[in-house]
Amino acid sequence: MPQEDYRFLIEHRTPEAASLLAELAVKARWAVYGNTVFIRGLIEISNVCKNDCLYCGIRCSNRNCQRYRLSREDILSCCREGYELGFRTFVLQGGEDPSFTDDVLCELVQSIKTEHPECAVTLSLGERSRKSYELLKQAGADRYLLRHETTDAAHYARLHPAAMSFDNRMRCLQDLKELGYQVGCGMMVESPFQTADVLAKDLKFIEQFQPDMCGIGPFIPQHDTPFGAQKAGTLELTCYLLSILRLIRPNMLLPSTTALGSIHPYGREMGIQAGANVVMPNLSPPSVRKKYALYDNKATDGAEAAQCREELARRMAAIGYEVVTDRGDILPML
Repeated sequence: MPQEDYRFLIEHRTPEAASLLAELAVKARWAVYGNTVFIRGLIEISNVCKNDCLYCGIRCSNRNCQRYRLSREDILSCCREGYELGFRTFVLQGGEDPSFTDDVLCELVQSIKTEHPECAVTLSLGERSRKSYELLKQAGADRYLLRHETTDAAHYARLHPAAMSFDNRMRCLQDLKELGYQVGCGMMVESPFQTADVLAKDLKFIEQFQPDMCGIGPFIPQHDTPFGAQKAGTLELTCYLLSILRLIRPNMLLPSTTALGSIHPYGREMGIQAGANVVMPNLSPPSVRKKYALYDNKATDGAEAAQCREELARRMAAIGYEVVTDRGDILPML
């Protein structure tokens, strides 16, 4: 649709419109994926980050952040545990930690693929050079998640330090797509200074970029950041946008994110009912889960923990969905 029509949908949303969009989104997803929900094992490998993004709890200037970095053996152990629990995709997420060089990461990816050749490896480790992405792809990485955060350059500048570049973020996403990754982008919903027009621009970008995955979640403030006193985003608008995203690309992989589960006890289920079809329980060692504090009150227990996979499956079954144990690759449109 034209960008102004996306803006109109956002500005004039009603409960009735949200209900209709969710109904259409579920039908569109059902036509491709049925009632399946894919699970990913999330491993937060480091909360060390060289960047100083104004919204993020692990920003480099936050001296209250308790830093950690998982060892190679820690990460492989998480994968082994996850494999036994039924996970067939591992998501390695972290800050932009200079210790995770290309050599370190390539060896790590190769080790995971050697032990678990039928599993997919997804990386979410921020901005890197094209050569770095190329080496990681050659090592066996299948997917890369890099939230664009916003496609409005002026808005991007208000969320990030001057050292970070909107153009470089866009370059990274283009490089990843050209190198053959399954690529994921995404944004925070109702982040500071975000307008309906900015969100409409994001939707238009996603429509044109055609990512394989798109991760969105409500903005949740972290008290040690410059935006610590800002109002959090809403479950309502996030789910509304999930439905629109499903209709933009019916076969896209859409996570019902931890942030949704953090702002509402049934946030994950509500995301699925709005059109999402992926959940990512946490496989990180319990001792570090609370340290990966991108925002306040992040859920780390219960159905958010990979060890509680059966509880997650039960909760999904209660709303008519089946958690499946396969790689969960994007399927072609029928």
